[in-house]
Amino acid sequence: MYKIIILFTSFCISVFALQIKQLPIKFGEKRVELTKEYIKAHYNLDVKDIKIIPRIIVIHHTAIDDFKDSISRFTSQTLPTDRPDISNGGSVNVSTHFMVERDGTINQLMPLDYMGRHVIGLNYNSIGIENVGGQNSKDNLTDAQLKSNIELIEELKKKFKTIEYVIGHYEYRCFEGSALWLELDDNYRTKKDDPAPRFMKELRSNIKGFKIAPCTQGHK
Repeated sequence: MYKIIILFTSFCISVFALQIKQLPIKFGEKRVELTKEYIKAHYNLDVKDIKIIPRIIVIHHTAIDDFKDSISRFTSQTLPTDRPDISNGGSVNVSTHFMVERDGTINQLMPLDYMGRHVIGLNYNSIGIENVGGQNSKDNLTDAQLKSNIELIEELKKKFKTIEYVIGHYEYRCFEGSALWLELDDNYRTKKDDPAPRFMKELRSNIKGFKIAPCTQGHK
């Protein structure tokens, strides 16, 4: 794997253009209004729009190994009835800015300056990258996905100078008590294992200039 990662790094240096497919999920007036309600309920902010200034990139896996099945979980504007783990947090459906297929294809699902619902406490200042895979908590994200995540993160850093952190979803609670944490409900938490620590370790070894989650200092 070490040799593969080095090749990925060289590839990123030599190729500047990054191909991103546009695959927008429905983000109409209903979803926008439900997002505003979420912001008010969880962050106590009265906002005119749902635009954000990203400070964090959060890496996820979909927990589904099929791309079509993964994307279907984000298309509805309202939360499906089979999500009791987060249903008490609001009726707006989950959303993410990007989804990376198993062959490395990068899809942009929503505007980068819109708030998505993808991570408790940090939605208002983060961009989410979902990777297809991780079903039954398997550590099965691919080398092609690793390469695409590396390239995408570097491009996002160029676009948003405000981005400071790259974290795995499983690290989100490290920010509790920090200025970036906005969640008001102390009982609204979920246990996350995505993506695998192995994937985050390999990702971090190929990106530079980012902070890691506060409780993972020394565990790159």
